[in-house]
Amino acid sequence: MLVPRQKTPDLTVKTLDHGEFDLAADQSERGTVICFYRGLHCPICGNYLKEFEKQVPEFAARGVSAIAISSDGEDRARAMADKIEAQQLRFGYDLGLEKAREWGLYISTSRGTTSIGIEEPALFSEPGLFMVTPEQTLYYGSTQTMPFVRPHFAELVGALDFAIKNDYPARGEYTGAV
Repeated sequence: MLVPRQKTPDLTVKTLDHGEFDLAADQSERGTVICFYRGLHCPICGNYLKEFEKQVPEFAARGVSAIAISSDGEDRARAMADKIEAQQLRFGYDLGLEKAREWGLYISTSRGTTSIGIEEPALFSEPGLFMVTPEQTLYYGSTQTMPFVRPHFAELVGALDFAIKNDYPARGEYTGAV
């Protein structure tokens, strides 16, 4: 289980147009927002990533970099980036499912062809949204067991404004006896 204020797992993936992404080396003033998405087969992911794409400048204005990552291969990741007309959002691909599990993501099995006519991979990770500090500690995390009802990026930007203004710490860090 990931714990706020503790180091996250390492994360290195290939990206479509920005070389290799290495979380430990990602240079941003306030951290990185990482959106793990299900893959090209997911129509909800496409709409969700369109929203993310629109918010990338807002995150950047606050010193936060952004990346969307899936276990899809390069061709399917490129198809998703093209589908949402990505201009600013980095796309990582070939996320290993072992690494997805390290991040606390749930793994699903294929149910065949989706409502948009694209075959699901045999195994893939379900969505997760994380904000990681420049020191690679967890600030915010949300994981899901299915594609529905995801956190809104505009709300995360607003929460980030509050956190910056009030020097608000990551919460949920207590791991002692209860």
